[in-house]
Amino acid sequence: MSAAPERMPERAVVIGGSTGIGRGVADAWAAAGIETHVFSRSRPAGQGSDRLVWHRLDFRDPEQAKEALRAGIPERTDLACYSAVYFTSRREPFTQVSEADWLDQFAVNVHGLAWTLRAALPKLRAAAPGMFLHISSEVVYNAGPNRSGYAATKAAADSLIRSVSQETDPAETTFVQALPAGMVDSPGIRARRSADFDYSGYMSPAAFAPLAVELARTRGVPHAGEALVVHEDTTWTSVADDLPVSQSRPLAGARP
Repeated sequence: MSAAPERMPERAVVIGGSTGIGRGVADAWAAAGIETHVFSRSRPAGQGSDRLVWHRLDFRDPEQAKEALRAGIPERTDLACYSAVYFTSRREPFTQVSEADWLDQFAVNVHGLAWTLRAALPKLRAAAPGMFLHISSEVVYNAGPNRSGYAATKAAADSLIRSVSQETDPAETTFVQALPAGMVDSPGIRARRSADFDYSGYMSPAAFAPLAVELARTRGVPHAGEALVVHEDTTWTSVADDLPVSQSRPLAGARP
């Protein structure tokens, strides 16, 4: 494999980059001087948002989403990150998950990723190599009760990335997956917690910044094909070396 590129890229896109891990990645790339385009339902707000180019996108409206990707992704894109995710409002047994929630999880977590790959890959290839970062989850490796839709869709997304990476010349595009070692403090998570919940044990999205900058600098070449677990102290390890810890809560009275 060729040596890792050292020059910083010029343009990046982050799908689902207005909050959470995606925002941590987007802020890191923008702070490094990369023109960073964010695609999301809500406009990025707060510190650093003025450095991000926002495009409205809602994967629950397929035609709008496809057009936003087609028109908004720059003709030459060096980096792409897919961090869009849909959770249900609470964890619940499979038989109690509403059809709307089930379909929305597939619309965002799987179909949105597929549409993004179709739109971004030709433009990443022009960067030679471009780099595609997918934000994965420990649930791919651990499943867990009351998370059926999330587990199914994130596992499907993981398989999609691994399959497409095997179809793609790594000299044109590298693929890296990253996931948090623990729960991450984000607006989506806060919407599912009580007002007095203690987030002191949760990770910050900013923990992903050092990895994001490293992947931008190297175009992901040293980590091509890997899934990396990002830790609270901003270090990372490979899933191949140590599987991530499950974030599922055991069911009361369940058999061991």
